[in-house]
Amino acid sequence: MSDNTESLHALYPFLHGQKKEPVQQNAALLDSIQQKAEHSRAEKKRFFAKNGAALLAAATSLAKLYQQQHRLYSMGNGGSSCDAAHFAVEFQHPVTAGRPALPAHNLSADNAMMTAVGNDVGMAQIFSRQLEAYGQAGDGLVGFSTSGNSENLLKAYQKAKQIGMVTLGFTGGDGGEMRRSGLLDHCLVVESDSIHRVQEIHLTCYHILWDLTHTLLADQRGNLGNKT
Repeated sequence: MSDNTESLHALYPFLHGQKKEPVQQNAALLDSIQQKAEHSRAEKKRFFAKNGAALLAAATSLAKLYQQQHRLYSMGNGGSSCDAAHFAVEFQHPVTAGRPALPAHNLSADNAMMTAVGNDVGMAQIFSRQLEAYGQAGDGLVGFSTSGNSENLLKAYQKAKQIGMVTLGFTGGDGGEMRRSGLLDHCLVVESDSIHRVQEIHLTCYHILWDLTHTLLADQRGNLGNKT
C-alpha cells in the first residue's frame, strides 16, 4: 500500500469498512496540510519563474495610465469578485506610508446596478453597461476568472477595447477565452487545474503588481492627482 493510499484510508476509513482512528487521522490531516502548502509553494515558484516579465509589463502599463491621470476598474464573479474588490482597495487605500491613493473602482460592488442590468438585459452585461457610463479612453480594466470563460468579463473586455482602455486579466487553466480572445493587452495565466492554487497566485500577483506600480510611479508622485 502506498503512502498516499494509507493517507486516504486514514482520512476516509468509512469507505473501506473501517472506523476512524484519531491519532492516525490527525497524522494524515497534518500530512495533508504540509502537502497542500508545498504544492502552493511549488506552483508559485513555477508561475513567477515563467511570468515575471509579463507581470512587469502589466505594472508598466498601470503606471503609465496613472501618470496620465486615468483610473482602473476591476471585475470578477463569485470568489473572483472578492479578488476584484481586494485589488481595487489596495490602490485606493495603500497600506505603505508615503504611497498615494490611486483611483480604482470595483465594478462588482454596486448590487443595485448589477441586479437592475441582470434583470433587464441579462447578467452578461453587468460590467459592460457600467463601462459605458464610466469608462474613458486610456483607463484600465482588470478582470479575474479562474476559468477565463466568464461571459460577462468577455463582454466587458469587448466594450473596453471599443472605448480604448488598457485591458488586463488574471485567469487559470489554459487561460480560456480570455487568453484566446485577443481582447487583453496583458493576460496572466496560472496554468493549474486547482482553483485554490489559481486564486492564491492571483492574490500574490496583484500584491506584487501594486508594489511594482508604485515603484514605477515613484518619480512622478508629486504630479499625481485623482480624477473627480
